[in-house]
Amino acid sequence: AGSGQLAKLCNQAIVGINIIAVSEALLLAAAGGADPAAVRKAITGGFADSMILQVHGQRMIERKFLPGGRSQVHLKDLNSVMDAAHASKLTLPLSEKTREIFKYLVEIGGGRYDQSAALLAIEHMNKPARVGTAPDTLPTD
Repeated sequence: AGSGQLAKLCNQAIVGINIIAVSEALLLAAAGGADPAAVRKAITGGFADSMILQVHGQRMIERKFLPGGRSQVHLKDLNSVMDAAHASKLTLPLSEKTREIFKYLVEIGGGRYDQSAALLAIEHMNKPARVGTAPDTLPTD
């Protein structure tokens, strides 16, 4: 792969890992009795702040999973990340686990959903834990 393709794969690995981290953090907050929106607001501006926390974290709290970037496309990219890693004889445990979670999301029907819907896969693994009480907004196409 060329430098441009590798840069894209690096970006997708970082984005995917961060989406999973935000999903886990918001679910931990909710399961522990804290308001996930308040926790998100409290850590915004600190070292854990990121565009993922700001944009995808808000989508998770609002449970609006209409696609900006579809989960099935992110899974394809994560497969490419792991192919590149194997070609370079690398072990990337966080990227591998992130790929497994996105694969699970696609398997449970979330392939057309936004990447932030990775939260649904994390919740599915931790039933009945859930972030918020809002109904899910999902694509209808």
